[in-house]
Amino acid sequence: MVRHRAAVVTAVVLVASVSAARAADQTEIGFVTHAQGNPFIQQIVDGAQAAATALGVTLRVAQEAGGDPEAQLRAVQNFANSGVAAVATSVPGESMAKGLNELIGNGEPIVQYNLLGASVHAPYVGEKSVESGRILGRMIVEKLGGAGASGTVVIGNCFPGFPVLENRAKGVEESLKKAPKLKVLGPFDVKVSAVENYNQWEQLYAANPDAIAMVGLCAPDVASLGKLNAANGDKFVAGGYDLTVENLAAIKGGHAYVTLGQSAFVQGFLPVALLVHAVKDKQTLPVGFFNSGTQIVTGTSVDMGNGLPKISFEKVQELAADPAATATYYAPWISSIQGDGLLKDMQPLAAESE
Repeated sequence: MVRHRAAVVTAVVLVASVSAARAADQTEIGFVTHAQGNPFIQQIVDGAQAAATALGVTLRVAQEAGGDPEAQLRAVQNFANSGVAAVATSVPGESMAKGLNELIGNGEPIVQYNLLGASVHAPYVGEKSVESGRILGRMIVEKLGGAGASGTVVIGNCFPGFPVLENRAKGVEESLKKAPKLKVLGPFDVKVSAVENYNQWEQLYAANPDAIAMVGLCAPDVASLGKLNAANGDKFVAGGYDLTVENLAAIKGGHAYVTLGQSAFVQGFLPVALLVHAVKDKQTLPVGFFNSGTQIVTGTSVDMGNGLPKISFEKVQELAADPAATATYYAPWISSIQGDGLLKDMQPLAAESE
């Protein structure tokens, strides 16, 4: 315990000293997101801001409602035209690739995060999407009783067509097949806004009142499913993604079973760290995949991944609501990517969907 605390303090001091040394730096980094207002996306932005603070640069954020790739590309281009040193962006559509690659060809460092454009000539920070789906599907099957489970399972996807989410669906379905008697319906479009998301799940449950499990692939789903389950006597197993305050409350209340995190802090912090490296050291960023990790949280078990310390469910709830505490908790991981550690875990881009 003493050694762990010492390591955390050392990492925090290291970050603080780097920040102080670069406090006068006026370097600006652009950060473009989809799904404006979504709590999970805000956690990514918080991670990006933590990196900017630690590395002594200024973060400028542009957030787009929904997932319009053209709007996001314009936001990236606007940042580039305004003179920012580099830009991180999620890529909700391959139509962004040509414009992003033109910027990269003109010397603008770009990093992708959370939503991948496979044709973009830039590194990507995100989860192993198919494997993540396999884990979620396996958790659901185990909760339903294993290979002998039978009944209807409904899957929802808030952004049909997005490769990362389609990959999650593949993984979930692959694991559900381990219980041959399960009848799998979907994935259905359940929309991304909180109100629409709940309404879509409510309609799906009304159409399938015998469902024994409902599985979402996006950030709003666990909160919606928990509310729906509570309103109907907690008759189905609910599972999905992301460690938001709302999702964790559904788990805590016993209205949802499992939520998988994809390390929102890493998905915000690491892209900014990579961009600062490219700008400061005048390095061209390689195309590759950085696995942000998968976190598995139920009401009785917590695995935060990334070699992070073991914590309680209550601590996960605390971190979800406190960006500063999250940055402190991630200090050992931050220390691990200093200097030569920044690029050491890069994999081929294809590894994202293995």
